[in-house]
Amino acid sequence: MAKKPKKAPAAEGEEGAAEAPKSKKKLIIIAAAVLLLGGGGGGFFFMKSRAAHADHGEHGAEKLDPKAQAVFLDMRDMLVNLSPDPGATKSNVLKLRVALELKDAKVEATVKPLMPRVEDAFQTYLREIRASDLAGSAGLYRLREELLRRVNIALHPAKAEAVLFKDVIVQ
Repeated sequence: MAKKPKKAPAAEGEEGAAEAPKSKKKLIIIAAAVLLLGGGGGGFFFMKSRAAHADHGEHGAEKLDPKAQAVFLDMRDMLVNLSPDPGATKSNVLKLRVALELKDAKVEATVKPLMPRVEDAFQTYLREIRASDLAGSAGLYRLREELLRRVNIALHPAKAEAVLFKDVIVQ
């Protein structure tokens, strides 16, 4: 068998440049693995210590006090004429039934007298939207966010945590 002639020795700069990309790839892979393992281990210990605190009731603000649990305040059913879609001859009707999620019973006592203000804010907004604005889950998500924003404006300084849909019917 004939031997292949050896390549001429490369200059020092060329040899170092050929090995550099391989070592950089190894370094990046090792660094990513270390970060992943470190992050996973840190997350595990963080969650473990947090669970231990919850079991022992060491979180002063997060104690499970029956009076401090979320309260759900039902609003009256609303029946609203929607703005007609472009080119439509008749407008649609929206029947909406929602509940407000409040932080605790203290907030509920503050909110109940302000409910006419909240209903007014809902009515004036809902009359401006179209049935096409409510299409799909994205439309309902936008509606929920806008209603929550309007509720919190009407209730200020009290605050609702969420607006929860019970019924949404568009005809």
